[in-house]
Amino acid sequence: MRVIAGKFRSRTLQSLPGMDVRPTSDKLRETLFNVLTASDPSALEGTVWIDLFAGTGAVGIEAASRGASTVYFVESSLAAVDLIKKNLGSLGIGSGVQIISQSVLRALRAISDKHSAADYVFLDPPYKLEEAYEETLLALSNSTLLKPTTIVIAEHQKRFDPGETFGELNRYRKLIQGDAVLSFYRRTPNA
Repeated sequence: MRVIAGKFRSRTLQSLPGMDVRPTSDKLRETLFNVLTASDPSALEGTVWIDLFAGTGAVGIEAASRGASTVYFVESSLAAVDLIKKNLGSLGIGSGVQIISQSVLRALRAISDKHSAADYVFLDPPYKLEEAYEETLLALSNSTLLKPTTIVIAEHQKRFDPGETFGELNRYRKLIQGDAVLSFYRRTPNA
C-alpha cells in the first residue's frame, strides 16, 4: 500500500494483518482522487477532510499529501489508531492532522464543536457493519459539519447499497470498481 500522488507520492504505508482492517486499495484511492480533481488539479488545496472508520489512515493521508490543510482521522480501534500514528510518523506529518479515538457518532459531535464545516467526508465502515452506513449518513445529514458544497463519499461492497437519500443528503454519483463501490453524496434541500 502506498501514497498515490502529491507530496508523499510513492511512500509506503503499513497495514494490520488479518481482515479486521480492510484498507481502500491503491487503485480505488487513485480513482477517488482522480474524480475529485478531474476539473481542477488543485481542488484539494487547503481543504478540510474527515476520514471516518479511518483504519490505516490511507485516504486521509492521501488527502494531506495532495494539499488538504486539515485531516481528522476517526477510528475506535486502538490497534488502528496506533497504526495511523505510525503511518503519519513515517511520513513526518505532524501538523494539520488530528486522530480522534472514539466512535464515529461521538467524534462527529466533537468535530462539529471545534470546526464549522468539512469539504470532504470519507466513510468506509467494516463491510460487515452495514447498519453503520445508515447511522453515519443520517448523522451527517443533520450535522453542521456539512455545507452545500461538502462531498460525502461512502465506500461499500457492490452487493450492498447503503441508500440514495438520508434527510437532505442525496447520492449524485455511484462509481463501481471491481467488487467495491464509491457512492458520492451532497446535501440538497428537499422540495
